[in-house]
Amino acid sequence: MVPQSFWFGLAGFVLLAGGFVSTAYGQDATSTTPRPPRADTSGSAKPPAEPEVTTAVELDDEDVVVDEEWGEIEDIEKPAITNTVSKPDDDLSIEWDDDEASEADSLEPGKPESPFSFTGVVGFELRTFPVNPGFSNQKKLTFSPALIIEPELIYNWSGGKDRFTFKPYLMLDKDDNNRSHFDIRELSYLHQGEGWDVLVGVSKVFWGVTESRKLVDIVNQSDSVLDGDNEDKLGQPMVNLNVESKWGAVSLFVLPGFRERTFPGDDNRFRGPLPIADDNPNFQSDAGKSRVDFAARWSKTFDAWDVGVSHFYGTSREPRLLLGAGAGGQPVLIPRYDIINQTGLDVQYTKDAWLWKFEAISRQGQGKRFYAAVGGFEYTEYQIFESQADLGLLLEFQYDGRDSSDAPGTLADNDIFAGARLALNDEQDTTSLVGMIVDVDTGASFVSVEAERRIGDSWKIELEARFSLFIPDSDVAAGFRKDDLITLRLNRYF
Repeated sequence: MVPQSFWFGLAGFVLLAGGFVSTAYGQDATSTTPRPPRADTSGSAKPPAEPEVTTAVELDDEDVVVDEEWGEIEDIEKPAITNTVSKPDDDLSIEWDDDEASEADSLEPGKPESPFSFTGVVGFELRTFPVNPGFSNQKKLTFSPALIIEPELIYNWSGGKDRFTFKPYLMLDKDDNNRSHFDIRELSYLHQGEGWDVLVGVSKVFWGVTESRKLVDIVNQSDSVLDGDNEDKLGQPMVNLNVESKWGAVSLFVLPGFRERTFPGDDNRFRGPLPIADDNPNFQSDAGKSRVDFAARWSKTFDAWDVGVSHFYGTSREPRLLLGAGAGGQPVLIPRYDIINQTGLDVQYTKDAWLWKFEAISRQGQGKRFYAAVGGFEYTEYQIFESQADLGLLLEFQYDGRDSSDAPGTLADNDIFAGARLALNDEQDTTSLVGMIVDVDTGASFVSVEAERRIGDSWKIELEARFSLFIPDSDVAAGFRKDDLITLRLNRYF
């Protein structure tokens, strides 16, 4: 039976989502300026608007040149016949001449495009914890600032078939030494062949389709000191071969060098009741961090279905936390990294405004083999209240059958996630996501809010907030119920 606290939490969530929806009404602006790069969080593309043209130009397959790695159209050869495309009540017309070579509008005549690309972001972050900590040796941290620097250098040659990428990451946190760290997110060489490519170096790989939990995403280690949702990843050394065929896409990985998970400092938030001795981890393999892991994935699109099957064999990115003795005999938690075999399945079905999503894993190596799954849908209502805004409604169920005495603990064992995603589609590219996760067994609830908005051409402001509600003493999350967090981040893109 669902606890009464679930219904109170769900009602609060609906009221909160309704507030976001009301801000969408009456928005009517169109963006025409370059925007800072950001991840696509929409989960689905907006259906195309009704075309206004009265005459169209037909293109043969041989007119289109496609980039085989990214699936993007690189160039469209102009047809020999001149056609006119015009809108009703508009005298403007466009004529195509097959004798003229196309040039990028941003390039001056005779000036070659540079093979170098140097971009990145510098961010200032301010975190605040509204509630005093639950343990006496934790800092209150009313306001905690941090600086983030993440540049990216790309060099292409051989007509774009070879690429070098360097993307370091630096965070400097005023209060938590464990959050202050340097990492190489990407340092790789990529070569593209005909229907295949190979990458050597440090890189990041993402697998999965669901919103509330990333079950199959296992190649990269989580950089969990950033915000605790385990969606930020450390760079992973790898050799990655990708092959495309009519049977689907196959990705093979050799993963030398293990990355340990990052944890908060002993006197900081999100630590739990006991400090974590992350400087003294325990490995099942005698090779420790030097062990070589392996992974593979097959994926294919069948009409409206996107299917992926993956397997990982190696050191688990998810450690068990074992009770041990630290300095002076004080109790601490020691990370234990086991050797596991994990098979994963991710499926997404697209139908009109519906996205149906499902992920499942089977893992062996941490006690008895167990299974876990997350699945649900996202439905998008376009142009709500006759505005430009789109509203997406999300619902997912989480199941996990692991035995917490032999496997790493998890909060997502029997939970429901409900959320709303709002995109105003305005000139500032304003978006927000509100979600709530409720434990069906205990009623423990967690609310998250994410919102972002561009400021001019090079700036973006982000808001993230995470709150816990109705956490009973018996719940595994009781040690974190006073770690509510509000984060404000200002990014400058260059």
